[in-house]
Amino acid sequence: MSGDARKTAEGLSYLSGFGNEHSSEAVPGALPEGRNSPQRAPLGLYAEQLSGTAFTEPRAHNRRSWLYRIRPSAAHPAFTRTDNGAIRTAPFTETVPDPNRLRWNPLPEPPAGTNFLGGLWTLGGNGDAAQRTGMAVHLYHADTSMERVFSNADGELLIVPERGALLLHTEFGLLRVAPSEVALIPRGVRFRVELLDSADDGGRAPAARGYVCENYGAPFRLPDLGPIGANGLAHARDFRAPVAAYQDVEGPVEVVNKFCGNLWTATYDHSPLDVVAWHGNHVPYVYDLRRFNVIGTISYDHPDPSIFTVLTSPSDTPGLAGIDFVVFAPRWLVGEDTFRPPYFHRNVMSEYMGLVEGAYDAKAEGFVPGGGSLHNMMSAHGPDRETFDRASAAELAPQKVDDGLAFMFETRWPVTLTPHAAGAEHLQRGYDGVWQGLERHFRPLR
Repeated sequence: MSGDARKTAEGLSYLSGFGNEHSSEAVPGALPEGRNSPQRAPLGLYAEQLSGTAFTEPRAHNRRSWLYRIRPSAAHPAFTRTDNGAIRTAPFTETVPDPNRLRWNPLPEPPAGTNFLGGLWTLGGNGDAAQRTGMAVHLYHADTSMERVFSNADGELLIVPERGALLLHTEFGLLRVAPSEVALIPRGVRFRVELLDSADDGGRAPAARGYVCENYGAPFRLPDLGPIGANGLAHARDFRAPVAAYQDVEGPVEVVNKFCGNLWTATYDHSPLDVVAWHGNHVPYVYDLRRFNVIGTISYDHPDPSIFTVLTSPSDTPGLAGIDFVVFAPRWLVGEDTFRPPYFHRNVMSEYMGLVEGAYDAKAEGFVPGGGSLHNMMSAHGPDRETFDRASAAELAPQKVDDGLAFMFETRWPVTLTPHAAGAEHLQRGYDGVWQGLERHFRPLR
């Protein structure tokens, strides 16, 4: 962005506890003492509250932050509609939910000059964004940094890079996120995405690629641990928030707002990333998936994959998530007399799975980094024939699984595809074939 006058060094701070109150200031004295909205905010700033939940939600669930900025967010011209590109939003009604097992190769290379927003491609989703229920699965592919600023009134965005590091310029400061990490941008927070990888000899930067979960429902939070106790899974201390930074930019800046599924644009006469100080708990953050503390069996059999839940978006039914974000991180397998890859199963939840790096231990081939699979509710799935044969005959010594990093967006409702996902050239038409050749081994006792 021309005229960028960022006033602090890039940096991150560890959250002292997920969802707790935090604060940061780019200029000493910018945070008021003892009041959220004093009669005159320090340094001639404007005080503004950003509420991510209703005012009266329980204290433990309430999300809001106070921002102390150069100009209030209200100082902007009218928005007008702009092209949605390949972005779609719930309710998804252009196709019917598909019970078939589906798998895609990575997105094709983007046209030169494609940025993060222009490169968003919606696979599908469920619920209703206007009713704040459900979710959407997007992928992105970009080779150019954003100049525009983007905000999403429909929900929060969980960004999962698969290729290429990103620098997220947010109202709260800067977040660097790379493959094996995830970043969350809360509902309504403005940001732009800068690509960090250098250009090649031909002058073109390698394209950044990854996945995005758009959560229309309750904000992601850490799951309850139940019988696990006080420790395990994702530790609250490992989530990192940005250090306050601001852009004091006078001049035209295009701002794009996603509202009830459509993109709207307005040209501001200043940068909206002008927050000098902030405090609250409605903040962006980054989490390193390799810090996930995996819990597993040390005797026999498989615990259910819910033990791999990093974040959950609860629904109105206790224990039934609108979305679970699940990671299959490096871990040891030691179960005795146990089929160690994920078991054959049918699930009331719907599962979209992606791969960040390496290989997934339930699939021999075809499931590659940047690709993804969708198994809607009660769609039978599990290891392919080659994996089944190999695992059934394997010597059951302790085994370290550390050659891949897979994740899952798991949701209570079926995922309905967009037409461009259902008809994509990179959809694998022969996916069902991976389960062919699972032979009959039944030998009744005589």
